[in-house]
Amino acid sequence: MDAKTSEESNYLIRAKQSDNENGDLMSKLKGKGSLSSKEVFYRADKIDLKSLDLQLEKELNKVWSKRLDTNRPKEEWEIDFSKLELKHLVAHGTYGSVYRGTYDNQDVAVKLLDWGEDGMATAADSASLRAAFQQEVVVWQKLHHPNVTKFVGASMGTSNLKLPEKNSSQKAPRSLSSRVCCVVVEYIPGGTLKQFLIRNRRKKLAFKVVIQLALDLARGLSYLHSKKIVHRDVKTENMLLDYEKTVKIADFGVARVEAQNPSDMTGATGTYGYMAPEVLDGQPYDHKCDVYSYGICIWEIYCCAMPYAELSFSEVSSAIVARNLRPQIPRCCPNSLANIMKRCWDAIPEQRPEMDEVVRMLEAVDTSKGGGMIPEGETPGCLCFGRARGP
Repeated sequence: MDAKTSEESNYLIRAKQSDNENGDLMSKLKGKGSLSSKEVFYRADKIDLKSLDLQLEKELNKVWSKRLDTNRPKEEWEIDFSKLELKHLVAHGTYGSVYRGTYDNQDVAVKLLDWGEDGMATAADSASLRAAFQQEVVVWQKLHHPNVTKFVGASMGTSNLKLPEKNSSQKAPRSLSSRVCCVVVEYIPGGTLKQFLIRNRRKKLAFKVVIQLALDLARGLSYLHSKKIVHRDVKTENMLLDYEKTVKIADFGVARVEAQNPSDMTGATGTYGYMAPEVLDGQPYDHKCDVYSYGICIWEIYCCAMPYAELSFSEVSSAIVARNLRPQIPRCCPNSLANIMKRCWDAIPEQRPEMDEVVRMLEAVDTSKGGGMIPEGETPGCLCFGRARGP
């Protein structure tokens, strides 16, 4: 055997199986040889393994979807995919993507969640997250409040969902695994509260507007807490505005039903800068963690600025726990609002008010004479801060 023949032999796979056992598989492999032969030789570098992997994934998805459809009855909150159409990608994150679309001719936002997409979650982790997701959907579907984003429907599998052919420049999955969960909610056209505050970071907001935004958010949280739901990620980025500037609480990705025993709720869930000290410190917590985050939000609404803009995440988290760091309240802030901020972000959860009490305190605030960062009859702008904060 010469050198050339020896080199080629290194790329050959010898298959010694009968035609009846292996005929279907061999017809899918790219190579040379007669299918009627007992011994067929194929070049390994000519086998399209990627194509075979895709075929295997499709078959597994079919099996998974079939199991989903046959092993359990259809839930009342499950959507009909024939009525859902995705228009375009809005955002893409670590564990999911958000699309704008229509459901039964209604404008909706569609969030696709895949906890195994990062390749780190184990099968047990994914199963646990899916179970928790289903539990939250059952609760969320019963929520009806003008300051909470309206739930439309959900699904535990998305094998029948078609992605838009043309997405934005943001990275998004080209295909979906059947394990992906889907949430459909009403589409809110005004963007996030945070975006609104950023647009007004220099001219600030009238005091009446500040109180109205704070009231909307307080009423929404009070309603959630009355239903034993802890949002756990209260921040202006997770609040949406409609055309009338009404605040609607959104993004229930980490929300959960409050445990009867606070020790059953642990772990640093939320966003740095808004997280309560007990959450940052890994201690048990309850719905009062939302009250703390709310206190930071109303400071942000009043100031149209970012809290702790000059500090890093690590500096913020350690200072909040160890040194009781809080945002600086401007001198022009009326005591009626400043006192609410201070009570809400108290280091001791038991000292923080319930959200229904916060609603009553805000309703009692007199806005007839201004008193905010825009004094009555004066040009918009405030000198309480030496420089503009925020992005």
